[in-house]
Amino acid sequence: MTDPDPARIDPAGFDPARHRMVPEQRWFGDFRIGERFLLPSRTMTEAVFLAFQAASGDNHPVHYDVEFCKAHGYPGLLAHGLQTLVQTAPGAGLFPFITEDALVGFIEQSSRFLKPVFAGDTLYPALEIDELSPNRTTGVLGFRTTVHNQRRELVLEGRQRFLLRRRPAA
Repeated sequence: MTDPDPARIDPAGFDPARHRMVPEQRWFGDFRIGERFLLPSRTMTEAVFLAFQAASGDNHPVHYDVEFCKAHGYPGLLAHGLQTLVQTAPGAGLFPFITEDALVGFIEQSSRFLKPVFAGDTLYPALEIDELSPNRTTGVLGFRTTVHNQRRELVLEGRQRFLLRRRPAA
């Protein structure tokens, strides 16, 4: 039986430039206002809280001590605002893969925390293009970011801006 993948037989046949999550690259001019990029939903488990604590160094008991939370009127562990914000990271979705050659950098972020998030809540982040500001060889793409919980409540809204290259001349 022969192997249909020539790269297994001939390593020189493998091309790392063709090893992509998304085969078609998009450039600044390929995007439209209103396009949405959904990110995976995620339940805020106690393990997620502990991982965030390890990464952030934040040790306030409102985030990690259930008895402290109950004594202060909370139903359970309260998520740190940045723990909620991090759910809007575009890298959790396809955006950085479809802009792999065009993406220059992440240039700005702002957010408002509208409702508390507790351990056990499931979050549904989304990014929607609300800005396309062209420059000569690049452009700024802006997202309105939102996070809803399982009760359909908007718990976070914000903005992110990225600098993208325009499509190179053929």
